[in-house]
Amino acid sequence: MMLRHLIAEQVLLDGEFTPAHLEVLEGEIIRIHRLSSGEGRRRAEIVKASDVGAGAGMTVVSPRHQVLPGNVDTHVHINEPGRTSWEGFATGTMAAALGGVTSVVDMPLNSIPPTVDVDSLRIKQQAAAGQTFVDVGFWGGIIPGNTAQLRSLWDAGVFGFKCFLLPSGVDEFPPVNGVQLREAMTEVASFDGLVIVHAEDAETIERATDLTGRRRRLSHYADWAETRPHDAEVAAISDLIEAVRETGCRTHILHLASARALDIIADARAEGLPLTVETCPHYLCFDAEAIPDGAAEFKCCPPIRDRGNREALWDGLREGIIDAVVSDHSPSTAEEKHRGAPDLQQAWGGISGLQVGFSAVAHEARLRGIGIETVSAWMATNTSLLAGLRRKGSIALGKDADLVIYDPGQTNMVSAAGLAHKNPISAYDHYEITGAVVGAVLRGTPLYTAQDTTSALVPVGGFLQGLGSPELSALRR
Repeated sequence: MMLRHLIAEQVLLDGEFTPAHLEVLEGEIIRIHRLSSGEGRRRAEIVKASDVGAGAGMTVVSPRHQVLPGNVDTHVHINEPGRTSWEGFATGTMAAALGGVTSVVDMPLNSIPPTVDVDSLRIKQQAAAGQTFVDVGFWGGIIPGNTAQLRSLWDAGVFGFKCFLLPSGVDEFPPVNGVQLREAMTEVASFDGLVIVHAEDAETIERATDLTGRRRRLSHYADWAETRPHDAEVAAISDLIEAVRETGCRTHILHLASARALDIIADARAEGLPLTVETCPHYLCFDAEAIPDGAAEFKCCPPIRDRGNREALWDGLREGIIDAVVSDHSPSTAEEKHRGAPDLQQAWGGISGLQVGFSAVAHEARLRGIGIETVSAWMATNTSLLAGLRRKGSIALGKDADLVIYDPGQTNMVSAAGLAHKNPISAYDHYEITGAVVGAVLRGTPLYTAQDTTSALVPVGGFLQGLGSPELSALRR
């Protein structure tokens, strides 16, 4: 049954929790009634007495639970079609729903074909149709030679364009050089699109790999991380900032791992350049020295770095230099993930964290005195602004009724085997988290609740269309 009324003691409105009654019509929030503390039970009785449906479609949330906007994850690798054995739309979006993510934007690579023209976008949409449990949008890709395809991809509804400045790990999505990058950025700037960049410098990584000895087996995570050093991110981001300055293109830095780049990012923002940046839960939860030898489930690019760097990333979030937190969910088969074990150089680089990322960040934030309200801003409000999803990211009039019900007191030990994504491998295996998602609503349709944990999820997700992002300036003020 569609949600028509939600009454709760703790609803996140305008950055603060308050008792409220939300009225929903056809999946849209049409009225918000702010209540006094303890008024919810009485309000429910009034609704039952006055509503023509006698309160049908009403949910009264437990006083200990918090109602938040559905999270928006703008960095997810679904991999279907082509590498569906790694992940698929059904399993990936189910993991998203169970983790409190009600909208995802799928990356253009690891699927075959990659999303680099309109035909490949339509192939991916056809593969996704009818099997998504949350709303799904798509990024386009920039590769050598496809600049002429970017405008038509934008018009077809992608949210922007991803590129790599070094090999991506899959042959069908090659990197761009500096000339190709600027050509693409100039084109994208002409229609006020967005370029999103994997910023690591190939030459710096090449030199660092030579220093470690190419034929040496690297099973200790911190040793492998030295092959992709801080300087690789700093150099690539410095060059990227110069390209932004030259072209004026709206640009977003993906999965920042090195806090050493924060100062040059802050300077670029102070200059007024249209630059935003994200980091990921695994960079905020783990540190390289604590990772067991040969633990390929932690391998990602850029790598997880040391404990001091982790805390500096938290500082970057507090200070607003980093805008958003996204999963960079990038799974693979066990065969790919453990290739060459225990040598981390040969393993597939990607962390599966879509289902647990929000709860893990909220847990770690609480340990640092940061409230769930702020985490929601990083993972719902700012990510929706980044993608231009005007109907997502907050609980407000006219927005989609995308909601997450969160129990701040529930403690769980993560089991990779119990997660919904296709291959039971995750860096979060045996990670203890206090605070859990216990319910989710997508455009007024309850996906699951704390009271009903047995009913199967229904694939009610739809496709999201990119329309540009005038609101993105809110992230740069």
